[in-house]
Amino acid sequence: MKQLFVALVLLSFACNQKTEVQIENETEVHSASDSLLLTTEEMKYLKNIKQLTFGGNNAEAYWSFDDSMLVFQSDYSEWGVECDQIFYTNWREDDLKNNHPKRLSTGLGRTTCSYFLPDNKTIVYGSTHLGGDNCPPVPEDRTDGKYVWPIYESFDIFTADMEGNILSQLTDEPGYDAEATVSPKGDRIVFTSIRSGDLELYTMNLDGSDVKQITSDLGYDGGAFFSPDGSKIIWRASRPSSEEEIKEYKDLLSEGLVMPTSMELYVANADGSNVKKLTDLGKANWAPFFHPSGEKIIFASNHQTERGYPFNLFMINLDGTGLTRITHDGTFDAFPVFSNDGKYLVFSSNRNNGGTRDTNLFVAEWIGD
Repeated sequence: MKQLFVALVLLSFACNQKTEVQIENETEVHSASDSLLLTTEEMKYLKNIKQLTFGGNNAEAYWSFDDSMLVFQSDYSEWGVECDQIFYTNWREDDLKNNHPKRLSTGLGRTTCSYFLPDNKTIVYGSTHLGGDNCPPVPEDRTDGKYVWPIYESFDIFTADMEGNILSQLTDEPGYDAEATVSPKGDRIVFTSIRSGDLELYTMNLDGSDVKQITSDLGYDGGAFFSPDGSKIIWRASRPSSEEEIKEYKDLLSEGLVMPTSMELYVANADGSNVKKLTDLGKANWAPFFHPSGEKIIFASNHQTERGYPFNLFMINLDGTGLTRITHDGTFDAFPVFSNDGKYLVFSSNRNNGGTRDTNLFVAEWIGD
């Protein structure tokens, strides 16, 4: 499940200090907020950054097809929720610091991974509400110290309108079905399911028909996205290989858990053919998304760290060359997503959170290659 690495990240923030000369020289390109919210290195790629949320854990923000809206998940208690629910915002106009966004999920259970459909009037998202009204329990701290994600068997995938009315249920198999995203072509959905006994990727039509399994290797396959032309997919995966690793993976999976601390990125054709391992960096490489060119991938990683944090954003060519660091914050940056027109990047970050555990949404203009 594409959840936050809150337990792994450093929960403090120090604004990048810049001289008046630096700021003056950049006024034609960068806004005043950039000097407070971006490091000097980040200004090579981002400008005119805007903080959208100001409390709770906010993540997985995805654009409407016309780029006018963002749909995202949040557990912000001041918005009347106890665990992740789905909200949307007109990101240019809404003031989420002083106003509540509209909730699109039922308010029951826990939700994840919402995404707009091509009509810009419908979303798809995962929810556990059929399994109970309450938030499902989070895993207790383990005596073995392992960091784990829950794979709730009550997750299914639904569509809803912009008033929050459920329109359809797309999955009805026993066990976990979630992490749905939509092709930019507007014809297919890719999602993760445990229906085969392992966490694999599947695709289906927008109405839930014509379900096809597209991965089969042992390990957690999840967080998949289509390329801009819909011809490829990028995703994160664990690949246990030794007897010890395989046993550990299967034992955790039998408890409804996965350990996301060792993941690499894979790319394939949209039908699952021609699978290639894109990264071999070690640690956790995840939340990949295609650059608008279709030739690069932006993703979150902690591979340069010793203790598991911070997470920063990186970019890599589709052939595995040209690894470039994009963000340099000292805490947590993840879930980067380009707008459909390629002009903006939305991401989640612990920056500017006043030393709390809050993870907020930020949008910036993309000025990188």
